[in-house]
Amino acid sequence: MAKHQFGLVGKNISYSFSKGFFNEKFQNLNLLLDYSYENLDFQTIEQFPEYIKQNPSISGLNVTIPYKEAIIPYLDKLSKKAKEIGAVNTIKITKSGKLKGFNTDYLGFKKSLEPLLNTSHKKALILGTGGASKAIVYTLKQLGISSLFVSRNAIGDAIGYNQINEKTFEEFHIIINCTPIGTFPNTNSCPEIPYKYFTNNHIAFDLIYNPAETMFLKKAKDQGAIIKNGFEMLTIQAEKSWDIWGY
Repeated sequence: MAKHQFGLVGKNISYSFSKGFFNEKFQNLNLLLDYSYENLDFQTIEQFPEYIKQNPSISGLNVTIPYKEAIIPYLDKLSKKAKEIGAVNTIKITKSGKLKGFNTDYLGFKKSLEPLLNTSHKKALILGTGGASKAIVYTLKQLGISSLFVSRNAIGDAIGYNQINEKTFEEFHIIINCTPIGTFPNTNSCPEIPYKYFTNNHIAFDLIYNPAETMFLKKAKDQGAIIKNGFEMLTIQAEKSWDIWGY
């Protein structure tokens, strides 16, 4: 068993980017003898504390859907940003064995989106209201971009998908998919929005990276929109996780 074990906490995550990314990193750094990274596929978050108890050699963890919010009660401490965002995607195990939560999605998204922005990109529609969307809305606020959530049903501050129309697209020039709709293997799926209203002044950003071009991105691109998937965001947040773990 590797001396330093890392892993990704999530559900139905066999497709995940993180395991391949980190094991390739360990290989390139000649660390494979002592370092390993595994998918920790939990059907419920209640499995998490028992896993931690039974695996004292865990050195660091990443967290993905659907547990970025649900994992917080099991942690001892949160970084300032993770607390402000309300979601965690990185966990450091301190020398005293405490679990501290961080959010590196914020940095990954910020660095990935910024080069695409121009002066007309003042408002964003965020498709989905889960843990991933928390870092997105936080980042947009930092960039001076106002945002509106879209949910299956209009509730609270969110509008429903059936309320999106041509006027919405005239007002919101950034559309961000924070849902898992369109992820491999369900590559023919996409959020139900009127794609015909995308223009070359719109950005379509999909947090999904597998496939590289989701149906959401393809339909937006067909209307001339600037498109970007989540691969660069993931790479940046993964490198930041590595920094946080201190290796």
